[in-house]
Amino acid sequence: MRKALSSPVLWVEVIQGACPSSLRRFCTRYEREGRQAAWRGRYLQLSATRCYSIVPPAQDSAEKDMLDRMLRVDHAGEYGANRIYAGQMAVLGRTETGPIIQKMWDQEKAHLKVFNELMADNRVRPTILMPLWNLAGFALGAGSALLGKEGAMACTVAVEESISEHYNSQIRTLMEEDPDKYKELLQLIKKFRDEEMEHHDTGLEHDAELAPAYSLMKNVIQVGCKAAIYMSERI
Repeated sequence: MRKALSSPVLWVEVIQGACPSSLRRFCTRYEREGRQAAWRGRYLQLSATRCYSIVPPAQDSAEKDMLDRMLRVDHAGEYGANRIYAGQMAVLGRTETGPIIQKMWDQEKAHLKVFNELMADNRVRPTILMPLWNLAGFALGAGSALLGKEGAMACTVAVEESISEHYNSQIRTLMEEDPDKYKELLQLIKKFRDEEMEHHDTGLEHDAELAPAYSLMKNVIQVGCKAAIYMSERI
């Protein structure tokens, strides 16, 4: 038994003598586009709008795997970023740099909340490395903050640049696949990418490049970020 449709609906009268199997195939194809269809006697009841909000339903296992990897790694990245800012706040929270870090952290909390919801809605399991990112993220944030404001901001620049590049890669992939189908997901990723770049620019504006061994520190952190992205997609 199909559930009654909750979104705006279209009623289409079925031609007398129409093949039931053809109608079922039509309903299946319609639902693959993210809409709902119900066959009710002489009428087809069709939703006029898609029933999902951001992530479209996958049409095959390959697409499902792609979307699962994207959500899993983005969730892990936002979780790691939250732990980094938590570590920085533990060291610098009561200094004049505290409000700057707190503002960026609040945005990361909002990002993580969205991905928590998307993971649950789409039944995607998180990476098994979450306990590692919990400890490593906090340690990186606190360790960089022990170098002072400049160290914390250098860490922010390195991490946010890596995350922005990763989001750009996902945007390119979705654009190549089907920009119309993934419109809402693209809008979300672009919004988060832009906010990550704001954090990157904030770090530069607050003396990130004055941190001790800035170039070395940035490169080491970014190598770690790339490794974390690679593992979180797959494990």
